[in-house]
Amino acid sequence: MAANGEQQSTTKPPPAPSPLRNSKFYQSNMRILVTGGAGFIGSHLVDRLMGNGKNEVIVVDNYFTGSKDNLRKWIGHPRFEIIRHDVTEPLLVEVDQIYHLACPASPIFYKHNPVKTIKTNVMGTLNMLGLAKRVGARILLTSTSEVYGDPLVHPQPESYWGNVNPIGVRSCYDEGKRVAETLMFDYHRQHGIEIRVARIFNTYGPRMNIDDGRVVSNFIAQALRDEPLTVQAPGTQTRSFCYVSDMVDGLVKLMEGEHTGPINLGNPGEFTMLELAETVRKLINPNVKISMVENTPDDPRQRKPDITKAKELLGWEPKIKLREGLPLMEEDFRLRLGVPKKE
Repeated sequence: MAANGEQQSTTKPPPAPSPLRNSKFYQSNMRILVTGGAGFIGSHLVDRLMGNGKNEVIVVDNYFTGSKDNLRKWIGHPRFEIIRHDVTEPLLVEVDQIYHLACPASPIFYKHNPVKTIKTNVMGTLNMLGLAKRVGARILLTSTSEVYGDPLVHPQPESYWGNVNPIGVRSCYDEGKRVAETLMFDYHRQHGIEIRVARIFNTYGPRMNIDDGRVVSNFIAQALRDEPLTVQAPGTQTRSFCYVSDMVDGLVKLMEGEHTGPINLGNPGEFTMLELAETVRKLINPNVKISMVENTPDDPRQRKPDITKAKELLGWEPKIKLREGLPLMEEDFRLRLGVPKKE
């Protein structure tokens, strides 16, 4: 047995993929399942996967937080299929790769239904791993920087075990994702499943839910509606924001590469909440006020990824700066809120 914390070698070779993969005369399309594919990051990932002209993409979503609207340009396309399904129930489909993104990822949704959130993380991941085992698919889990809790180490490397409250109001998400990672590695060691684990840090961009309680969408929606930007006290807590196209690049590179992870994916540029509010105000609506509100419990004071591993192993780092990404998101929110730009 390896010492606690060390990676053990797999006891079994990975399950064989579909015989179509080794066909001599006909190179069949890659069949890719994306759970949570109608969500914010999921739908951008679908755009990327469909864009290569070869992949067949199956999206599974129960529309708890996702929206069919995010996928409207692919509906009816011969290489695209969408199934309304809840991943907490088993699923049988023939696929080569599984991107497992399904899970409510914003505090408003996971506090609204914490039991559903932990079920999605635990049973959903179990079901997807069972599917991967059955059909010999490679599976990628989008885990989260929340596995680090309120970190005592800054920035956070993948080797840090975290500082998480197991019984707090956000534990359904934090601990749920920690269990999901455990399941991934246990299936890998025990059954030889090919796994990939990404730890995603704050991501922003078009198609975010407008009122989902995440700070970037809150500020942009408030600025467009001429409402004060509500900064949770004390305003000095930091976050790092990665634009969604950079995040999708990282996920695809991780899936296609040879490393199981976990690998941090995020933008190491760190902003306090007050700095973010100021930036949004300057870019979108210089007339709005900034007001302080009560904070939620267990709100981490600092968040900044150490992306050394992503750079070295995947050759990935984010390219889009916050100042370039925010106007792209503003444009999308203006369309959806029906607030035209003042000339």
